[in-house]
Amino acid sequence: MKVRIQIQHFNDCPNSPILIDRVKLAIKDFENVGFSEVIVDTNEKAEKLGFRGSPTLLINGEDFENQTSPEKPFLSCRYYPGGLPTVDEIRSKILSIL
Repeated sequence: MKVRIQIQHFNDCPNSPILIDRVKLAIKDFENVGFSEVIVDTNEKAEKLGFRGSPTLLINGEDFENQTSPEKPFLSCRYYPGGLPTVDEIRSKILSIL
């Protein structure tokens, strides 16, 4: 099974580079994991994507924390109650899918 990981974010989001680095570290030993980034730069794009805030981590289209899309998505920062997902948390989630 191929696992697709996507990070949705906007430019200049201070947490995006951190999460991107963590995802890249988490997937480095997996051959069947794809990674992409989507830049969300307008409220229209945010609405189309159901944007949950920057950065959002999706695995196979599902939000990492199972957060639902807001009723009216817009460009905003993402709040992770426990902090940004760690490398180990990301790796564990991938392993649970494979």
